[in-house]
Amino acid sequence: MTAPVEGLPGQAPQPDVGALLDAVVAELGGSARAGQQTMAREIAEAIESHRHLLVQAGTGTGKSLGYLVPAVAHAVRTGEKVLVSTATLALQRQVMTRDLPLVATALTPHLARSARVALLKGWQNYACVHKLAGGYPPDDAGTLFTLEADHPAGPRPGRGSDTDEESLGEQVVRLRAWAEETTTGDRDDLVPGVSERAWRQAAVTSLECLGQKCPMLDSCFPERARQEARAADVVVTNHAMLGIAASGSPNVLPEHAVLIVDEAHELADRVTGQATAELSAATIEQAARFARRHGGVATTELDAAGAAVGGLLMGLPEGRFPHGLPDDLRTAVAAVRDAARGLLTELKPGGDKDAAVVSGLKVAASAMLVLFEIAERMAADPSGHDVVWSSRGAEGDGRRAGITRLFIAPLQVSGLVREVLLGERTGVFTSATLNLGGSFDASARSLGLAVDSEGSGWRGLDVGTPFDYAKQGILYLARHLPAPGRDGVPDAQLDELAELIEAAGGRTLGLFSSRRGAVAAAEAMRERLDVPILCQGDDQLPTLVEQFTADEATCLFGTLSLWQGVDVPGPACRLVVIDRIPFPRPDDPIRSARTEAVAAAGGNGFMQVSATHAALLLAQGAGRLIRRADDRGVVAVLDPRLATARYGTYLARSMPPLWPTSDKAVVTGALRRLAD
Repeated sequence: MTAPVEGLPGQAPQPDVGALLDAVVAELGGSARAGQQTMAREIAEAIESHRHLLVQAGTGTGKSLGYLVPAVAHAVRTGEKVLVSTATLALQRQVMTRDLPLVATALTPHLARSARVALLKGWQNYACVHKLAGGYPPDDAGTLFTLEADHPAGPRPGRGSDTDEESLGEQVVRLRAWAEETTTGDRDDLVPGVSERAWRQAAVTSLECLGQKCPMLDSCFPERARQEARAADVVVTNHAMLGIAASGSPNVLPEHAVLIVDEAHELADRVTGQATAELSAATIEQAARFARRHGGVATTELDAAGAAVGGLLMGLPEGRFPHGLPDDLRTAVAAVRDAARGLLTELKPGGDKDAAVVSGLKVAASAMLVLFEIAERMAADPSGHDVVWSSRGAEGDGRRAGITRLFIAPLQVSGLVREVLLGERTGVFTSATLNLGGSFDASARSLGLAVDSEGSGWRGLDVGTPFDYAKQGILYLARHLPAPGRDGVPDAQLDELAELIEAAGGRTLGLFSSRRGAVAAAEAMRERLDVPILCQGDDQLPTLVEQFTADEATCLFGTLSLWQGVDVPGPACRLVVIDRIPFPRPDDPIRSARTEAVAAAGGNGFMQVSATHAALLLAQGAGRLIRRADDRGVVAVLDPRLATARYGTYLARSMPPLWPTSDKAVVTGALRRLAD
């Protein structure tokens, strides 16, 4: 029995967090794992001592309960709010609907009262009752600037949906009927879901919202969610919301004393994504159209400035601008900024206007404000704090192909994480991949934590995993293959891939560094092998994963979306193939700029940026193999540099500790035995 600790003044001693974890896991009919116990106790100690903690918890540790138990106990005992952030809405839903209710219920007999919990998402994830009631102008073209969407642009059907069988009108009718019945207004509670275009008929951005002036404020779903979050002990949100807060809107989050970040290895990229802005002739024209249609103002100056920007973009080469925009383009963007500033003044809703007019003005003003802020950032003198580049849209990326756009992103987001998200709060960061190359320094650096002093205010902890990787899996290092080049997939690599898949009897997850490589390999294997080969892009990814799981002979090839988050335990996945070390592209504007900045400061830019990026993806990709204690299989890396290059040791140490070999006969023999 664990020792008690002192409770609040006047209370009897209360069980420590280890005993509380035992009580929770007992509700599931089991007992807490050693790693789970260590994790819970260390998190409780970190919160108590106001010291940041990085916790690597391998697959199967049960890390959700490991951090939720100390979070709930601390929040209820002290009255300090704890914010829990997940990387995806799927994990957020799991925590909110399964794990957290279990913890809160199991801990109630051991605490002074029941824990109050709440869910918080971005504004556009909730239906707007005022818009559904006709209080906003029709949104035929869609919202141009989506500041607080937790999802990328494009269709995002909900669970169990097949929106291709429904017209837009049918989806909107069903959405309206649901809005009359729902108690949350949360898009993810609408099953089947609807397309992005249909959802835009029901949601607004926070900038478009009328706020306290809304005639239907008492029925507002996002406002109700924020009120519940302010009153809760533990609030569950997601990394997109943290990115919004870090990018200049800290008030989207309730006041809290402790921040717990699950899947913390994704936080820096999510914050970078939220802080990245885009400008093109089309976005300028869309904002102007909103101003004319919904605000009733003339946009002559903005139209002229937008035309000038569009003309200059037509002849602009793709790539990064190390010293800021070219002078003529900067001048044109500054003209957009000045015109947008003037229109913002004209779009202010003065006088006694009715709610419908005010709603239209808010729609127009919100788009104009975002346009102004983006143009102001891009027209500013280069300071070294931002990365600016141009890129042409490609088929399949959600944009029109061939259209040149400007982008701007912060060079580093570690300062935003440190100053905005942490501040005076205690941060707990957990993931299965934080210890890269045998050190937490790279992860700590990305989170704005100092790594060059003893009194840095944080510590790293690896609580291990319940899996015996060396007995459950093999790491095959194909050192005899030629190093991958830029001219597609080498024949030798295709021969090796075919031989491995044949030995495994299918059952292969192929992780490729490029879409072109995945497609080429899939086409080659379809010609050579008599097993089903699925390739990312053939259908929606959840459908492909479901097909891969259902048929053991099936193989699934894909790119980045498959490297992390795909969970296929059991015999359907006996072989994970990685085509090459996933270094970032040399022309990646943000990472190339960060590499140069590290080198200019006297560091090793390749190791701190490119190798760290590759190490993280290798760890995530190799982690797709062993998902349960009875899983067996092989991770095959067809890039000999992992075995021969000087940096290979660093990369290999970041991966799960599988048994390594370069003997192909041993590997194919093991795969055949597993297949039999």
